[in-house]
Amino acid sequence: MIDHLATVALVGRPNVGKSTLFNTLTRSRQAIVSNKAGLTRDRIYARTTLAGVPCMLIDTGGMLNTETAEIDFRVDEQARTAMEEADVIVFVLDARDGLTLDDEQIAAELRRVTKPIVLAVNKIDGVDPDVAVADFYRLGMQPVLTIAAEQRRGIKQLEDLIVSLLPPAPIENANETAAQESIHLAVLGRPNAGKSTLLNRLLGEERLVASPVAGTTRDAIRIPYVDNEGDAFTLIDTAGIRRKARVDDKIEKFSIVKALEAIEQANVVILVLDAQAGITDQDAHLLGEIIKRGRGLVIAVNKWDHLDGETREKIQAQLERKLNFVDYAEIFYISALHGSNIRALLPAVKTVYRSVMMEISTNQWTQALELAYHRHQPPLVNGRAIKLQYAHQGGKNPPHVIIHGARTDNVPASYTQYLSRFFRQYFHLHGTPIRISYRDKANPFDPEK
Repeated sequence: MIDHLATVALVGRPNVGKSTLFNTLTRSRQAIVSNKAGLTRDRIYARTTLAGVPCMLIDTGGMLNTETAEIDFRVDEQARTAMEEADVIVFVLDARDGLTLDDEQIAAELRRVTKPIVLAVNKIDGVDPDVAVADFYRLGMQPVLTIAAEQRRGIKQLEDLIVSLLPPAPIENANETAAQESIHLAVLGRPNAGKSTLLNRLLGEERLVASPVAGTTRDAIRIPYVDNEGDAFTLIDTAGIRRKARVDDKIEKFSIVKALEAIEQANVVILVLDAQAGITDQDAHLLGEIIKRGRGLVIAVNKWDHLDGETREKIQAQLERKLNFVDYAEIFYISALHGSNIRALLPAVKTVYRSVMMEISTNQWTQALELAYHRHQPPLVNGRAIKLQYAHQGGKNPPHVIIHGARTDNVPASYTQYLSRFFRQYFHLHGTPIRISYRDKANPFDPEK
């Protein structure tokens, strides 16, 4: 699952600075940082280099937070799973708070683990390090380092210590090190639509915290995965996006940014709709974001098992009416909780991926253009014909076709839509938009082009 990289887990109680340390060690802002306790709820993975050694770093949810008991019980389970996966565990503590009862409870659990453990006493800025660290020696755990993650104090020493405790790197197989291109799949939807439950079902494990509390997943979680056919995926679970008018919290705003970044990085998006809620304006907004970025699309209508036959007919009619602008996307009616129709999703995603990444020769594009033009020509402009002469591919993810001709500035949007539909049918492209742009070839003997 972790591609044979040595793995380091950051654990500790809420708000001791684990996510700040994670971002410092990965030189990123992948984990959300705030002084609001309990912010990280799922395990967040990132490849990084510590003291020149490649490894996988895991940020975990704060353990033993009692504010919301149900979720925090599951977060504790996430942290324990991260500890099982890790080769080295970094126990992050807060110098300003000193040793707390929660710290002692976590230390008691860590003593059962037969793996190297580093105590990283964080937030020593403005504090006498010797005084700050003395309290933590009572835990009877070594080694102990003092750091200030936000100011990068002590980070080099921490990296060196972690690397010294890592197991020897395995001998790499040339075939394994050849980079296998994975399908980047983002799972997107409004809060509590069932995104994490769906991914857990796809993965076959309780990898993501799934709870009826809306907004449980706040970070975009990236998960390497290989299916039964040997195809590699990077699965991205995005925080549920709320309407911007309702986003009055810095944390939620930043999560929206991360979700949109995840769409940007994806090849294909599964948009999860809540069948019980129907299709909302917010769902249409999310579709707009996906279309704007040209991502392949699969629509999963979740909680379908909760509806009776009459309600299902109404929802299907609503889908046809409101989603006619993405008629190229296949719709699946599923139950993530019970697994209904889940097996059809990944094959559909792979079909869409092949479509968004397809490379088509200039000769094939031009043949398709000539046939489309022959069947239906664009309207005349001041009595003169718009000429479309040849086409070639300008990019992929999504397919981008550049059409050369005369008077192409006057091609109406409706004709471009016709060409998109024609090309999709001609090349058997599924679940992908097609971007079309025009290049006008000026005729020096024609002042009107």
